[in-house]
Amino acid sequence: MAAYILRRLILVVPTLFGIILINFAVVQFAPGGPVEQMLAELRGEGQTLGRLTGEGGGEARQPGGGPAAAGADAAGPVGTYRGARGLDPAIVRDIERMFGFDKPAHVRFFEMLRGYLTFDFGRSLFQDRPVVDLLIEKMPVSVSLGLWSTLIIYLVSIPLGIRKAVRDGSRFDIATSGVVLVGYAIPGFLFAILLVVLFAGGSFFQWFPLRGLASPGSETWPFWERAADYFWHMALPTLALVIGGFAGLTMLTKNSFMDEIGKQYVVTARAKGANETRVLYGHVFRNAMLLIIAGFPAAFIGILFTGALLVEIVFSLDGLGLLGFEAAIRRDYPIMFATLYIFTLLGLIMQIVGDVMYTVVDPRIDFEARR
Repeated sequence: MAAYILRRLILVVPTLFGIILINFAVVQFAPGGPVEQMLAELRGEGQTLGRLTGEGGGEARQPGGGPAAAGADAAGPVGTYRGARGLDPAIVRDIERMFGFDKPAHVRFFEMLRGYLTFDFGRSLFQDRPVVDLLIEKMPVSVSLGLWSTLIIYLVSIPLGIRKAVRDGSRFDIATSGVVLVGYAIPGFLFAILLVVLFAGGSFFQWFPLRGLASPGSETWPFWERAADYFWHMALPTLALVIGGFAGLTMLTKNSFMDEIGKQYVVTARAKGANETRVLYGHVFRNAMLLIIAGFPAAFIGILFTGALLVEIVFSLDGLGLLGFEAAIRRDYPIMFATLYIFTLLGLIMQIVGDVMYTVVDPRIDFEARR
């Protein structure tokens, strides 16, 4: 198993390289980059031109450079940018140099990779802060949402799916199928809006807060009060993600168990006198859970970095999803590529964790024996 894990870890490197390279190449042709945005601002606001040229006692703001700007769009010859007409070519060159776009694309790409080897993502082009600091600042929100939502979804969906499989066709199965259908059909962010309207001061009650993970001044509170305040803030966002995400896993669990229950080894175990609990959890559970475990990495990553985006917006939670979305809108390429790098790396690692969990659930699986 150790050799298999080592091989998978080695494959992470070319996979990351390929994903970053493809996205970097695509970005070169995307319009509306930082240079074009600055040129548009210059044509509309004279104060910015004064700051760039040093007039009026101001200094040019340096939002990026070096590895931080390596993910930006290609800086072509002066005058190729839309909106550059009528501007002094020296000003355009200063803007390119300020953002680090005066270097060829391949040079910027390898400078970016060199920084990524040490998790040095440079500085944000527009917030003028280290990207690492921004990621660390936003990480608690996304990790909290992803961790608690995934944990609760699995704790609810697996027992519910098993119960539905055992009692297939009963009133319980039909009633819960209606609930599952509603959860599957309505997106999580719509549940989030409904929860805000009902319980967060929208139109009825104001029982829960609507912003952040902690109340103002909670840093000085005792630990148990801070913990209670944290869960108070997390209640509605987590509930919105759970309601929108448990349906698929519930039906996957039910179908997996029903497929295993109908196999010959289950009939044989019952014929030998094994009770239903022994059959279900001693024989069926191990085989049926393999398919569910296979989907765990994708479920976790999906909730952590994609499913939570709109929920973060609805509840005004400043997490990684919102940070990446805003960076894409503003073409803040250092943040865009840093989040892509982190998300991809975490996703690949979670795939390896999923393979390890296979062997934990069913020791008969041996990846080393595969040819």
